[in-house]
Amino acid sequence: MDILIFLLILTVVTVSLFDFTNGFHDASDMVATAIASRAMTPTVAILLVTLCTFISPFLISLAVADTIGTFINLNNTEHIVAQSIIISGLFSAVTYNLVTWKLGLPSSSTNSLVGGLVGSALFGVGNEYINWGIDSIQSGSLEGVMKIVAGLFFSPIAGFIAGFILMKIFMVLFSRFTLQSRKLFVFSQYLSISWLGFSHGANDAQKGMAIITMALLSSGVITSFSVPFWVILLCAASISVGTLFGGWSIIKTLGYGIIKVKTIHSFTDQMGSALINTIATYMGAPTSTTQVVTATLIGVGGAEKPKHIRWKTVFSIIGGWFLNIPISMLLGAVYCFLLLTFIKG
Repeated sequence: MDILIFLLILTVVTVSLFDFTNGFHDASDMVATAIASRAMTPTVAILLVTLCTFISPFLISLAVADTIGTFINLNNTEHIVAQSIIISGLFSAVTYNLVTWKLGLPSSSTNSLVGGLVGSALFGVGNEYINWGIDSIQSGSLEGVMKIVAGLFFSPIAGFIAGFILMKIFMVLFSRFTLQSRKLFVFSQYLSISWLGFSHGANDAQKGMAIITMALLSSGVITSFSVPFWVILLCAASISVGTLFGGWSIIKTLGYGIIKVKTIHSFTDQMGSALINTIATYMGAPTSTTQVVTATLIGVGGAEKPKHIRWKTVFSIIGGWFLNIPISMLLGAVYCFLLLTFIKG
């Protein structure tokens, strides 16, 4: 088999694995509070977010895929080198996802992917092939790495603010939390968790689409950055299957490790997270569902009783976020070195 064809097949397989681990991670974040508050059973919660995650990529624009798929220009690079860079970035992201899943830590698949790609590209072709987007800051229309970083940095902050404000509003509206109020929040969560699942698939599935399309473009299979339908179907299916088998160790961390979750907390967290994800998707900005959901939950807890937040757990999660990109960059560079050494002898 021709080495380029082999690398393309390996890219598609690795993207499917990445999407699986992405869904595996994010399912935990999406259903954790619903399960912890006993608003619904784990099976129902997982099935709802899985269905909505699968449907959404077919119903939205692919602006996020354009952002991810064009921040590294590999078109004028040797085909084998280009595929090696892409595969190495994916290996880095999958490795980080699996390690943090084993540790029960909610990490960002997006940060892992972007960090891995930047690290492998820096090693494989150098700084000049990366669109850092620094010049776009002055124009006010962000692009490249700056647009990705802005989305990943500001979305958790926006999630925290959304969770805080929504919780304050609901506390005023439902100052006397009765049995009827609980029934309302339990029922409403079937809608809010569906919206959260939809927003997850709409944003996160596009990252795998972008990588496969980037690989097809850099190898000359296609001539412009346009996501084929089979790529949309593959990525939607892969991330949905991963969602179906969500990681239960992360559910324990998020559902029980930050605050004592009640139905009002769970509903507010899902609403705030889905809102931020949806806005970012239509802006073409990638988000980390993990970070958004976690930050929103912290905002919810902060609006009610900050002292009841388990800050030790929060700080360990945030510490993992700061380490995510640097470690992924290093892994991406190491994988690229090993892969190119193996291929070129």
